[in-house]
Amino acid sequence: MLTNRIAGAFTFRREVYAEVEQDASFTSTAWVIVAVVSLLNQLGSLAGGTVTGFGDWIIGAILGTAFTVVGFALAAFVINFVGRSIFKAQVTFDELVRTLGLASVWNVIGFLGILGAISSALVCIISPALILGAILGLIAWFVAVKEALDLEWLQTIITVVLGFIVVLIVNAVAALVLSIFGIVGAGLLGAL
Repeated sequence: MLTNRIAGAFTFRREVYAEVEQDASFTSTAWVIVAVVSLLNQLGSLAGGTVTGFGDWIIGAILGTAFTVVGFALAAFVINFVGRSIFKAQVTFDELVRTLGLASVWNVIGFLGILGAISSALVCIISPALILGAILGLIAWFVAVKEALDLEWLQTIITVVLGFIVVLIVNAVAALVLSIFGIVGAGLLGAL
């Protein structure tokens, strides 16, 4: 059943989003999807970067995952607030978590970044796939929010963009914190 829902999310089937919106038992599964996919995404994106060792890679991926989950929660809150207060949508926070959580499966494509650690030549090949995956993930958010909020497309786009701005802010803060952590970590290791 979960694999059918994930396949439905990858193929933008609106009925799958409608199904999970109504399935209260899917809420915890949606959070697990967000966390696991985020961890895989973080592992992929940090693998080819400036991480100096295995421990830094794992710690960075865990911290990045925590920030991503917080960003997801804040985005769902903002989308819920905007949808309900401005556009009078009838939706709960948990309904949004279920639909957006399922839409987040697209972030698993970020795991391909791990190929950059194997060979820098592969970065040229996987970068377009990563960009395409990010765009398709954003489209999945539009479909998920449209299904959950039952708004017109323009209202849906405005609502998702506001939620996505929150995600970008949290990602910027996460990048700052992780870079400070990397500098502090390198400085501590150098001092020892």
